[in-house]
Amino acid sequence: MSGLVMPEPKADLIARRTEIIAALRTIVPGEGVIDSETEMRPFESDGVTAYRQLPLAVVLPSTTEQVSKVLAYCNANGLPVVPRGAGTSLSGGALPLADGILLGMGKFNRILDIDFANRAVVAQPGVTNLGITTAVAHEGFYYAPDPSSQIACTIGGNVGENSGGVHCLKYGLTTNNVLGVEMVLITGEIVRIGGKHLDSGGLDLLGMVVGSEGLLGVVTEVTVRILKKPETARAVLVGFPSSEAAGACVAAIIAAGIIPGGMEMMDRMMIHAAEAFVNVGYPLDVEALLIVELDGPEAEVNHLIERVAEIAGGLGCLTLRASTSEEERVAFWAGRKAAFPAVGRISPDYLCMDGTIPRKALPQVLTRMEEMSEKYGLKCGNVFHAGDGNLHPLICYDANQPGELEKAEAFGADILLLCVEVGGVLTGEHGVGVEKRDLMPSMFDETDLAHQQRLKCVFDPDALLNPGKVFPVLHRCAELGRMHVSAGKLPFPDIPRF
Repeated sequence: MSGLVMPEPKADLIARRTEIIAALRTIVPGEGVIDSETEMRPFESDGVTAYRQLPLAVVLPSTTEQVSKVLAYCNANGLPVVPRGAGTSLSGGALPLADGILLGMGKFNRILDIDFANRAVVAQPGVTNLGITTAVAHEGFYYAPDPSSQIACTIGGNVGENSGGVHCLKYGLTTNNVLGVEMVLITGEIVRIGGKHLDSGGLDLLGMVVGSEGLLGVVTEVTVRILKKPETARAVLVGFPSSEAAGACVAAIIAAGIIPGGMEMMDRMMIHAAEAFVNVGYPLDVEALLIVELDGPEAEVNHLIERVAEIAGGLGCLTLRASTSEEERVAFWAGRKAAFPAVGRISPDYLCMDGTIPRKALPQVLTRMEEMSEKYGLKCGNVFHAGDGNLHPLICYDANQPGELEKAEAFGADILLLCVEVGGVLTGEHGVGVEKRDLMPSMFDETDLAHQQRLKCVFDPDALLNPGKVFPVLHRCAELGRMHVSAGKLPFPDIPRF
């Protein structure tokens, strides 16, 4: 597994493998437990295939009660658990452990309730992102967050990673569209947070669970809000002679008070790869392409397209083409959403990175990334959510060439460190997982990380849920719980303690 260091497997758990598997089979009978090496192979990695590890066993529960009993058993026996959705994670968040079970939630694939009156859908975590939109489309509704992998990624995985997509600029990420969850704690206790109402009183526990990467519990049910499809939606392709000009256009559009339904940017390499893959009519004589979607009442959309055209023209755009039908709008987006698989045709392997920067830093970051590409001798294509500064550089390499994977990882780390340097963050929607774990100290100091781990300790005191992810060094909760007492006095004695 490249140079990745994971927690040392516990020999006593591996020695008890036969006993553990037998116990799990009493909880999840039939084909619910997979233990042969061949059958476990599909679960050895997620979307980051550079990291691979067979689990102790794979468990595929089909009811919340089974999840509860499995977690209670693991808690009683000190057995690590790695929750897994569809395995599309691009941060290694579902990488198994040799001494732990992988808990696959694929059988939780039903929509339980569609409530148009309250504009909410209750779904099991194994329902795909696109599956929710498909289920409500006949009434003119849709689910706003739409990651590029929406045809495959599941709503449970979206909750774990706080996924976004092309519409997140205007309509928010997963955290802005989830109303409630049912979650099983490591003790087996089943809890409900939120519901069909917009906001819950008290602490924002729901906001804490979304994006927690399987560290706090296993989600078994998700309530999401659905939106009415806008009256009109049109996409505009705008080509520029440079990425810097395209970046300036992004900033100018937002500064003008226009909030597009989506605003994506692709560089020359990605434009050509996507066009060759889907043939949607992207201009091939430009260095950068913006896809700007405007939605709302028809008159407003037409007016905003004119405004965008004026702004783009003033910044030297070379081409501008607005969709004239729904089919054409969908085709414009098809190229963008096919960008990642399209790169598979021009490079044997690639790393898809994920970092977020302030919009104003876009020209600077793109220039620095070009310099890094020359330094490492590796091509890098850029496609990203331009409106909110969420970058997705794709670093091309050949894993069969000795040292290229290591160079690609070092290149990716430099990009993420650059994001932090210019005032951004390590991730926008892919999560930390193992990919960015060891870079966390570049963004958080020891005190910050310790406070984050204390929160995990409340839910998972023995660190059994997805250990080895997110935190570069996972302290035992007993260590984090120690409090320094000087001269018989607690620090800050005026603060209430519970």
